Order: sequence, then structure tokens, then C-alpha cells
Amino acid sequence: MARKSKKTPERLPAGSGWSHARIAAALGGEILSGARPPGSRLPSVEEMNTRFGVSRVVVREVVKTLTAKGLVASRTRVGTVVRDPGAWNWLDAEVLEWRVQMGLDQSFLEQIVAVRGVIEPAAAAMAARHRTAADMARLRDCMEAMRRAEGDSHRFAEADLAFHLAVGQASGNPLVGSFAPVIRVALKGFFALSAASLKQIEKGHAGASARQGAIVTAIGARDEDAARAAMLRVIAGGQKHAGRGLRDKG
Repeated sequence: MARKSKKTPERLPAGSGWSHARIAAALGGEILSGARPPGSRLPSVEEMNTRFGVSRVVVREVVKTLTAKGLVASRTRVGTVVRDPGAWNWLDAEVLEWRVQMGLDQSFLEQIVAVRGVIEPAAAAMAARHRTAADMARLRDCMEAMRRAEGDSHRFAEADLAFHLAVGQASGNPLVGSFAPVIRVALKGFFALSAASLKQIEKGHAGASARQGAIVTAIGARDEDAARAAMLRVIAGGQKHAGRGLRDKG
């Protein structure tokens, strides 16, 4: 999932607004882009202090953050080095966000869809088996929010995300929630790629609402196979629209 394009490290004058989060995002982006390849050494505390103009304490906290995300590791007599992509925590919300900020490409899009295709249909099937009355009420509320938002891409995206997270909650499996960052990033990226006229947006939203409705119907009927198939259709629809957006931008 790493991207091999290089980018020049961002540098701003000391005191120009660097924060812990912004430094972590800058360095994390350089690692994800390949500008800092696996095995390369992260700048020393002194070098980062010079670059970012912040205290050594802040720099050390940034390194701790990147270490916790699996991006870097400390090695005796070497310093802090970039780890292999296989060690990176791709389910970390910030890691995924930094990757999306670099821009979606066809490869990353396919990887996201592949993960969703494994997790979300299974979650829908489990929801059909375990859902409660409260779960059904939550899903119907999400559907109503999507219908009210048709034509408003921002509101629709928020309601769509809430729906997918509600399906995961209805599954009764707390581990499904670990994949919420993947779903959030996927939907955010897909909607960003789906630029269209208002008429096309309204038609697309209506179609999406109908496909989501099929999931709710299947879950309500406790039909696991139908819930799984309906979720697969939703994911395929999102991939189709996002793929078209990529081709238009290319």
C-alpha cells in the first residue's frame, strides 16, 4: 500500500506554526510516499529541532507517535529508522488519513475495496444473525438521514458513513469496529472522487439509498445470504463511481 513517489520534505521557518500533529503528519507522509524508504534513518532530534523549530520534548513525542504506528523503530547505534511497510499499522486512522492525503490511485483504491469486500459483507451477515430492535432502529434512522440528504454530498456522506458503522455495530462483533478507519477513509475518498452535476449526484444518491435499503431489509429479515450479497453490491457501486472519478482526473 506504500506509494513510491517522492516528495521534498516540507520546511517552514521556526515558530511558523508547527505542532505535534503537523510534524507527525509531515514525517508520516514522507515515509508513506517513499521519500524516506525502509531502512533509512529518521533525522536526529537535533536535525528535527532545526527543521521544525520546536522543543526536543515535542520532537521526541512525535517519534513516539510514529513508533506506535509501526512506521519507525529505534536501533542501537543507528538511531530511529523507517520500518518495512509490512510492519505499518494500516488500520490506524491517522496512517490511513495521511495516505489518502497523498491522493487515491488505482492500486490503493483496489486494496481498500478488497479489504471492504472481506469485512463488510461478513459484518452484514453477522448483523442479520445478531441484530436487535435497537440496531434496526439505528439503521432505519441512518436510512432516513440519507434520504433527507439526497443532493447534498457532504450530508449524504456523513449519513452513509454512519450507516456502515451501524451495520458493524449490529454485527455484535466488537472486532469489526477495528476496521472503522478503513471504512471511513474509503467512503471519504470515494465521495471526493465522485464529482458530478447536481442531477447526477441526486440520481447517484437515490440509487445508493436503494442499495442500502436492501441491506436493511435483509438484516431485518435475518437473511444472512441476502445481507452479504446486498453489501457486496454497495461496495461494487462505490468502486465503480470512484474508478470513474479516477479516470476523469487522469
